[in-house]
Amino acid sequence: MRQSILGPLSAEAFLQGYWQKKPLLIRQAIADFQSPLSADELAGLTLEEEVESRIVLEKGETPWELRRGPFSESDFTCLPPSHWTLLVQAVDHWVPDVHSLLDYFDFLPSWRLEDIMISYATDGGSVGPHYDHFDVFLIQAEGKRRWQVGPVYDASSPKLENTDLHILSEFEVQEDYVLEPGDMLYLPPGVGHHGAAEGECMTISVGFRAPSHREILMQFTDFIADQLPESLRYSDPDQTLPEREGEIDEKTLDRLQTILKEHIEDRAMLADWFGEMMTQPKHEQPVEEPWQNWEAFKEEAAGVDLVLNEGSRLAFREERNSLTLFADGDAYKCHSEEATNLAQQLCQDSQLASDHWCSVVDNETRELVLDLINSGCIYPLFEEDGVGS
Repeated sequence: MRQSILGPLSAEAFLQGYWQKKPLLIRQAIADFQSPLSADELAGLTLEEEVESRIVLEKGETPWELRRGPFSESDFTCLPPSHWTLLVQAVDHWVPDVHSLLDYFDFLPSWRLEDIMISYATDGGSVGPHYDHFDVFLIQAEGKRRWQVGPVYDASSPKLENTDLHILSEFEVQEDYVLEPGDMLYLPPGVGHHGAAEGECMTISVGFRAPSHREILMQFTDFIADQLPESLRYSDPDQTLPEREGEIDEKTLDRLQTILKEHIEDRAMLADWFGEMMTQPKHEQPVEEPWQNWEAFKEEAAGVDLVLNEGSRLAFREERNSLTLFADGDAYKCHSEEATNLAQQLCQDSQLASDHWCSVVDNETRELVLDLINSGCIYPLFEEDGVGS
């Protein structure tokens, strides 16, 4: 049985007392922790075009110089001996052993997870004191890193000028910790923090999706608008003689608010939009020739489990007599009991055992499985694979 990453705390106690409320340090959150990849392997990922990566040099050509990948091997040979940091985003999409760390966070909705960033730093390496807009769990993977934790900051807090990084120019230290491999620090949104490597080190950052109110309003209203016909227009059959020429009166605003409420208060539409948005993948999944025939696929992959692609995200919404599965930004309506059960099983286990999917009999469920395979969301785990196709 996997140990809890919350140490002596229960998941309920953590959610009630710490989640989005205050920081928490847990020593040996993962006992005897071994990093799932080396610094050289992390650097190797940054040579790939599709991998998002950055290097921060505290004393580069300019103070706090930011360089963006992809990088070449020669880029690393000309770096100074200390005070620089390599950050690689979404490592869980590319390395299955890193992706498996997400299993520790099953006390939170899976659709809230964003990705796992891993940073490597030389002695003194840092990205400066800052705060994030989202929750983050910082797991020390190798070496030691000193974390100084401060109060809550916001957009009005002073920042350093002439840098692409959002570094706080005024930072108050309230707590001071040195993390060693297996230790974990949880930080709610807005909490200021400053991490500096003591010698070479690697840190794993598990971040969470937190769309801004601006994003929610813009994207949801765009989603609604895309589904409305041009024939729906502002109307005022109750119009009376205007009291003053050119005035926008209260009745006009009432009509407009009625239009907005009618669409915004549609919970089914809200659920569809939210499910699609929160499961949007960071990277498109490459797919080979799509499967059109169930029997042909079954013959090819019989006896093989189907597993979730490391870069895919799932969620579901059940309402009345149907279930909607959200997978990588797409919505799949499930009406049959078999399709509903299979969708929930996939969300729970991130895989479908061979005896489960091979025994599927109804056409709706077979079509769902083929759609998920053809979209790159799931793939058959042949023995020679080991990673997403």
